[in-house]
Amino acid sequence: MKFAVRYLKNTYYPINLPEGVHLESGQMVLVRTEKGEEALKAFLVNSEVEKLWETSKHKPEPLPFIRVMTQKDLQTLEEIKKEEVESFFKCQALVKQHKLVMNLVQCRITFDRRKITFYYTAPERVDFRALLKDLTQTFTRVRIDLRHIGVRDETSILEGVGICGQPFCCSSFLRKFATINVKLAKDQGMPIAPGKISGTCGRLLCCLTYEYSNYIDAAKGMPPIGTSVMTTEGLGKVYYLQFLSGKVAVKLEDGKTKEFDKSDIEIVDADVNVEIDTPVLNNYVEEEGSNIDIKQLEDDRNSSTGNI
Repeated sequence: MKFAVRYLKNTYYPINLPEGVHLESGQMVLVRTEKGEEALKAFLVNSEVEKLWETSKHKPEPLPFIRVMTQKDLQTLEEIKKEEVESFFKCQALVKQHKLVMNLVQCRITFDRRKITFYYTAPERVDFRALLKDLTQTFTRVRIDLRHIGVRDETSILEGVGICGQPFCCSSFLRKFATINVKLAKDQGMPIAPGKISGTCGRLLCCLTYEYSNYIDAAKGMPPIGTSVMTTEGLGKVYYLQFLSGKVAVKLEDGKTKEFDKSDIEIVDADVNVEIDTPVLNNYVEEEGSNIDIKQLEDDRNSSTGNI
C-alpha cells in the first residue's frame, strides 16, 4: 500500500512509511522538504499510478516521512496558519512603506518555524535589500525567503475556478506552461475579446493549446478565406470556415452567405465579383469599458518563472 502527499503545484510525491506505521488516506502527516518540515495531506496512491511510478524514469523523489500528525500538531498548524496571515500583512505594510513596485501574493511558514517564504509578482526587477533588512528585524530567528514568481504561478498557487466551471488547470494537473499567443485563438475561429480568451492570471487561456492540433489537422484541405470557389449554387468567395464540422461558408454573387461541405466546393481561377469583409468572429471585439491591448495577454518573461 503506497501513499503520496500533494506538494507544490499539485504535484504528488511518494512517501516511504516505516514498518508498523498505520496511515489512512486523508490524514495529515509531517514530511521533510527542501524548505524544512511541512504538514501535508496524505493520499492513497492509485494502483495504476503506482505502476507508472515503478516504470517511469522521471517519477518524483520520495519525501522523508517524519510522523503522522497528532492532535497537538494540528493545533500548532492552525496557529501557523494564523501567523502566515499576520506575517503577510506585516510584510505588505513594509512593501508599501518602502514604495516597492511588487505585489505580495502569499506567505508560507514551515511547520518547524525555521523558514518563512514570501511569494510576490513584479513587472521589473525589485531591489528589496532595505525591505529584507526590515524583515529580518521583524521576524527574528527565522530564515526569510523573498521569491519572485510569474502571474501564471500566482494563479496556480492561489487556486480557483475557471470560466469552464472547473478548477484551474494550473492548480490541478498542468505542470508546465506552454507558450501561448493570439494566433492560437484566431486559428480556432474564436472571438478575440480579452474577457473570452484570457484567464484570471491576465494571460491567454492555457486550454487554447489543448485542441489546437485538431484544428490544424481539420484545416488541411480547407480553402483560405477569400478564395474563389464554385458551389452547387454558383460562384462565390470563401467567407469563413468551420474547421471541425468541415463546413465552408461562401458568399455568393447574389450577396447571400451559405454553408457547404468542403467536398461540395471547388476552387476556381476566376474573378468573382464579391467583396469579402473579415468576419466578426475573427476580429478583435472591443468589450465595454475595456482598454486592454490584446498583445498584453500573450506570454512574457513575467508570465511564469517556475520559482515556486
